[in-house]
Amino acid sequence: MEAKRQIDSTLHKLRETIKTFEAKENPDRYKSQITLAKRRIKAFEISVDLIEREIRTLGADN
Repeated sequence: MEAKRQIDSTLHKLRETIKTFEAKENPDRYKSQITLAKRRIKAFEISVDLIEREIRTLGADN
C-alpha cells in the first residue's frame, strides 16, 4: 500500500511538472524534459496497475 501511495505522489508531481514546462514561454526548449516526464508517467501508471492487481489477488486469496 505504501508503494502505491508513493507512486501516486510521484505521478502527481510529474503531472504538475509537465504543466509547468508546457506553460513556459518557450515550451519547445523543454521538449526532452516533457517527453521524459510523460514516459515516466506511463511507466508509473503500469506499476500502479500491477500493484492494484496484486492487492486484489491477495485479497481474493483470503
